[in-house]
Amino acid sequence: MEGRPVKVLLPADLELPVISIDGAEFVSLDLRGTIPEEHRDAEVIVEWGTPAPLVAQTLAQLPALRWVQSLSAGPNHVLAQAPDHVLVTGGSGLHDKPVAEHTLALILAGLRRVHLAVRAQQEHRWAAELGGLQPEYDPHAVTTLRGARVLIWGYGNIARELTGHLRALGATVTGAARSARTENGVSVVGAEGLEDELKRTDVLVMILPGSDSTHHALNAARLALLPARSWVVNVGRGTAIDQQALLEAVREGKLAGAALDVTDPEPLPSDSPLWDEPGIIITPHAAGGRPLDAARLIEANVRAYLAGEPLRNVLQAGSPA
Repeated sequence: MEGRPVKVLLPADLELPVISIDGAEFVSLDLRGTIPEEHRDAEVIVEWGTPAPLVAQTLAQLPALRWVQSLSAGPNHVLAQAPDHVLVTGGSGLHDKPVAEHTLALILAGLRRVHLAVRAQQEHRWAAELGGLQPEYDPHAVTTLRGARVLIWGYGNIARELTGHLRALGATVTGAARSARTENGVSVVGAEGLEDELKRTDVLVMILPGSDSTHHALNAARLALLPARSWVVNVGRGTAIDQQALLEAVREGKLAGAALDVTDPEPLPSDSPLWDEPGIIITPHAAGGRPLDAARLIEANVRAYLAGEPLRNVLQAGSPA
């Protein structure tokens, strides 16, 4: 690309090291409001944490826009608003470690009944039923990852990171994806093997993206396949689970519990019955929020963009200028 430098707008609320590339001008701005007139000629914008209703407003201020680099792993809010001619790339790979760590925390909190201990603490009650002598293995409850069967539905980068943590604590890990395969010693079942695998799962981890094909992927029929001792943990998208069916399964003792970092809708309304269900743990979409090595991805993709080379994490191809 010749002529003036390509202007790249960066979100001011994200701490990034200085990026310097010949042929590019980087400008750090508050991208959640009115963009100053002198910067509306930007060709590239790096999006991070923009509320969905503001995405269209922000993009509409940039008539020369050719590319949105989102730092979200699954930027549906951008894809829904970006014009077809605009290239959209995502932040896959930036959130693997934080999300895997948070997922592990949710699993252990459920299995070790931390959520019930917190409720008892709020009541100033010594919950003797949670302590004292306990069996090493209980056929009616999953209380440890040692020997537990964990199924990760949506076996991608985050799942690979999580697998190492789970195996280190003694769990057997199986993946589920669109096609069956074996990956680094992990058996990944396809759609045809999913339901049989659910029947022998102790912990189901959901890391599915939000799409029409994944809407209510975990429905009442599939929930019924899980053993009553099992836990469901969702760190993908809230729409992947039929929340009413999940709530009923937990209330009726057909499922030991659930830990949800994502819900449908978000934020979860204050009158949702999920808040008060003792067997359900809720965190406010807190698993990510830390795009690690974002500067490295931005720099690599800007260099590729300037050179006319393929970019990483392309979600919408756009069209040539």
